[in-house]
Amino acid sequence: MISFREMNIVILGAGTVGTSIADLLSQREDSVTVVDIDAQKTSLINEQFDVRVVTGSASQSSILFQAGIVSADVCLAVTGSDETNLVAASIAKSMGCRRSIARVFSPVFRDLSTFDYQRHFGIDRLLSLEHLAAMELTRGIRDPNTVIVEQYARGGMEVHEVVVSTECKATKSMIKEMGLPFGVRLATIRRENRMWIAGAEDQLEIGDRVTIFSRHEDMKTVKSFFKTTSVTKKRIVIAGGGETGLHFAMGLEREGYPLTILEEDPERCTELAKVLDTTKIVNCDATIRENLEEERVGNADVFAACTGDDEDNMMMSVEAKDLGAGKVITVIDRDDYSKLTERLGVDLAVTQRSVMARQVLAYLTQGAIISKTKLPGGLINIVELDVMNDSPITKATLAELNLPDRCLVVAIGNQETVRVPGGSDRVQSGDTAIILVEDDVLDLALSFFTPIA
Repeated sequence: MISFREMNIVILGAGTVGTSIADLLSQREDSVTVVDIDAQKTSLINEQFDVRVVTGSASQSSILFQAGIVSADVCLAVTGSDETNLVAASIAKSMGCRRSIARVFSPVFRDLSTFDYQRHFGIDRLLSLEHLAAMELTRGIRDPNTVIVEQYARGGMEVHEVVVSTECKATKSMIKEMGLPFGVRLATIRRENRMWIAGAEDQLEIGDRVTIFSRHEDMKTVKSFFKTTSVTKKRIVIAGGGETGLHFAMGLEREGYPLTILEEDPERCTELAKVLDTTKIVNCDATIRENLEEERVGNADVFAACTGDDEDNMMMSVEAKDLGAGKVITVIDRDDYSKLTERLGVDLAVTQRSVMARQVLAYLTQGAIISKTKLPGGLINIVELDVMNDSPITKATLAELNLPDRCLVVAIGNQETVRVPGGSDRVQSGDTAIILVEDDVLDLALSFFTPIA
């Protein structure tokens, strides 16, 4: 059994995000230090939570040293400045912090097509609250049990859930005989109330829900294996074209949803039009009922309130519901508004801070583990791991390794590429591996990533 010690966590920034993380982590048996340049904020944090505080600039090495960054397990840079977070997280990593994570707001910092900021600054992860909230909204639009794994593979790996709706090629043979394209991995099967990791000798049945890992360009070739019922895409209206609304629209646009964005700022409308291809963009104030009526919000399958104002979002949600919108979802900042939104008839309320908290908890890991979360059902873990020197996983090909039956390597990545491995692939030191593993064989699976003493 793998044992875990108390962790040393440093939070840079005592704003609303940093405070909520400090509140969450202060309830754990870990050592937490909060750094902020504002003495009033650090004093308030010190009074409210059982944490250590340091007053000073998060991007100064002397302040980080004072905060104990040299021996920190995790550094979370969540100040209100993207640039400060990047610099501070980079310095923290260079000073010896094991995992360094920076929050960024501007999409350019996560856009690998322009520049790889994460790699340049040597940071383990860049997190965007707006992107995380958009993924949560997307999950609510589709199946709430849908797996989204973009954050593990930095956008290089896609995960699709397919329902086997009729007899097809996939139901006529075992998985190992299906002839799936190289680089495509059928990962899990959900049948009735049970979900398990797919084995080579499993055979699919009509009604199964299967999770498939692959790169985007490889996913198109999988469709011939599954016959799925053609479903008319839902019409979605998004109120608010800020970063959350934009991330939400970009994800849905790729899947062919008919979208309308209502945005009050004309300059922002112009910016949205440059990056969105098929989305209808309307310059109007979505808090005015007449505008919602004019854009036929009552006929929308989904209405999403994504402005930066909680009260406006709730008011628009009530209006949309009253007009007849099928499903109403919203983003709110205050966790205490969650119960209120339920009473107002909102179908799904996503709080950015709760989304960030879940993400942060996934990174509070030790050893080779980068992050660990559970898939729907609670028995299967998706684990992201560093591949270290002299770990058993590097000693042979995947086919030759005696990995547990209920452990599946679904992706291998490095700074340049990410791919779905085959049996002849060999994991190299310095790679990142993503595995699916059931609870009762988790320790055995992790032992393959523990360096031999």
